[in-house]
Amino acid sequence: MSQSNPTFAELIADCQESAVHLETRDVYAVTEEDEDFVAWRAGRSYDLADRDAWWTAFHQTVSDAVARGVVFRRARIVSEPVTDYIRYEHACTPQNIMAGEGVRWLPRRLASGLLIPTNDLWIFDRRLVRFALFSGEGRFLEDVIERDPDVAKRHADAFDAVWERAVPHEDYEIR
Repeated sequence: MSQSNPTFAELIADCQESAVHLETRDVYAVTEEDEDFVAWRAGRSYDLADRDAWWTAFHQTVSDAVARGVVFRRARIVSEPVTDYIRYEHACTPQNIMAGEGVRWLPRRLASGLLIPTNDLWIFDRRLVRFALFSGEGRFLEDVIERDPDVAKRHADAFDAVWERAVPHEDYEIR
């Protein structure tokens, strides 16, 4: 793994115990999802039994890591009523779950009192944080890697607090 700018695949390959993902935005405009989002808005949905139709390299990377013992958790903090993009994410979440992720949702109205990171992030083995920076419109700008153990601990603790309060995917109803 390169020390200056590891890829997501390199970070996952190096991960031994846990990978957690915090999403804090109500709208994302990431190019690799544009086509799927437009198709979803037009009424397309995937049959989970037809894995070949929706399984991606990301799903395989997660599944492979889970098979070797890495625990994946994803928490999404959302405003209610939710945006169309969050509706889309909710509809696609069973794919993440089938790959091996645990997914929970935290409505902002339940987040008061928590100290929440301002940027989306991944934390690998509670030791390394990959912050994802987005524009105001939701376009991805860049990743910033942070290896400071104190920063990693503070963000891992913040994620754990969000996770504890968040609603499991199967119990979260879109408003």
